[in-house]
Amino acid sequence: MRILVVEDELASRKFMTHVMGRYGECLFATDGAEAVTMFKQALLDNDPFDLVCMDIMMPRMDGHEALKMLRKVEKANGIKPKDEVKVIMTTALSDPKNVVEAYYQGGATSYLPKPISIESVEGVMSELGFLQINN
Repeated sequence: MRILVVEDELASRKFMTHVMGRYGECLFATDGAEAVTMFKQALLDNDPFDLVCMDIMMPRMDGHEALKMLRKVEKANGIKPKDEVKVIMTTALSDPKNVVEAYYQGGATSYLPKPISIESVEGVMSELGFLQINN
């Protein structure tokens, strides 16, 4: 499984990369714009990501805008909604508006509030059907 972690804050990025690395190959981007570029390249290389874990609050391009761009890229490449990459949005914001925007307007698959724990990641990964952990 290929996973893209999108997080601008170094400590959170290291934590998420470490935790998600248990499930497969884990790459990272430091903002939404970099994530969109990496996502496009992965599709061009015929080596797409299976999962994207993306923070909402980031510089240059936030998670909401990046998620909209990822969905546009998928549509432009003929990827059907049922085959879209799974996207877990993360944020320290407890604002319900952000959750609603991520799910209903952006097309997020799941949502994890910070602080994120290994247990919460395992729960979401189980819900999404990614139970296998690579040791």
